[in-house]
Amino acid sequence: MTRRTLYVAITNHGFGHATRAASVAATVKQLVADTDIILATTAPRWLLESYLKAPFVLRKQALDVGVLQPDSLTVDRPATLTALRQLQHRQGELVEQEAAFLQAAGVDLVLGDIPPLVAIAAKAANVPCWMMSNFGWDFIYRAWGGEFGAIADWIQNCFAQADRLFRLPFHEPMAVFSDITDVGLTGGTPQYSAATLRQRFDITADQSKTVLLTFGGLGLAQIPYGTLQRFADWQFITFDRQAPDLPNLCKISDRTLRPVDFMPLCGRVVSKPGYSTFSEACRLEVPVVTITRDDFAEGPLLVSQLQDCSAHQVLTPQAFAEGAWEFLETAPNPPLTSQRLSKTGNQEIAGAIVDFLRDHSS
Repeated sequence: MTRRTLYVAITNHGFGHATRAASVAATVKQLVADTDIILATTAPRWLLESYLKAPFVLRKQALDVGVLQPDSLTVDRPATLTALRQLQHRQGELVEQEAAFLQAAGVDLVLGDIPPLVAIAAKAANVPCWMMSNFGWDFIYRAWGGEFGAIADWIQNCFAQADRLFRLPFHEPMAVFSDITDVGLTGGTPQYSAATLRQRFDITADQSKTVLLTFGGLGLAQIPYGTLQRFADWQFITFDRQAPDLPNLCKISDRTLRPVDFMPLCGRVVSKPGYSTFSEACRLEVPVVTITRDDFAEGPLLVSQLQDCSAHQVLTPQAFAEGAWEFLETAPNPPLTSQRLSKTGNQEIAGAIVDFLRDHSS
């Protein structure tokens, strides 16, 4: 097959979109090693390299706003609205730049997760544009009402230019897309055995008493680490570099390691509502303890669908921040339905990409 180029444009919001898109790109490289990968994102290179070990070109480009947040559970709507208006003002300039880049780089296919403007730019460059996500930004903004309604309409007009959507689990309808393919769970696979990590980090607690605390790239301002002292015979794991030094808290600072690597050691994962954490935990069948989030339309949807298909516990932010964490002393709730999600989303999306590139090679 003639060497082909895949351009992966990743939303400018948190780490979850970057890790799931990089997981798909990594699978593409596994299937066809000589596919050239360009990642367009503001996510840090170390994060991308922890999921995509093969060579890639990183283009530091922000094509959308997402939601501006000081931490993983707090939203700044006024700042988000201001940034969105600035993005609208720059649409012509950004689309022109992107279209020129796509043509100059010889891009054969664009995969977006899920910046709206990349669909417009791909159309201008005459390059097919596929997207992958469980929600669109129009879904988030429209729920906020007021001036965000017009923003949501604008976003939908952009999305309508895309050629195809791979709709991930835990999804909203995303009906603006004309060609929708439902796929399974995406994400990373642990790099090491549980025994290897237990030995390296001297983790001796039983799996049932080992807990991963993970709150995405934005972190959480008020994790009540003092509560961990109630559970002296438990082991907690965190990637929070600002966490205090506690006897039963293992702080991971090695950036080649990821939360998914530690999930097999754990009896449960404590997290905010987030597709990528939920997806990786479900792929490994690790129970999830999640905190409700009602100011972000994806939150209730994620929590509801998690309860349907996974062992789980659901906490209010107050119970998490101020409670005594009695939830650890009770077993996770079983799934509410017999529904189980496919775990092959990486392979399904990457396989379709490889087939397209092969069929359209000269």
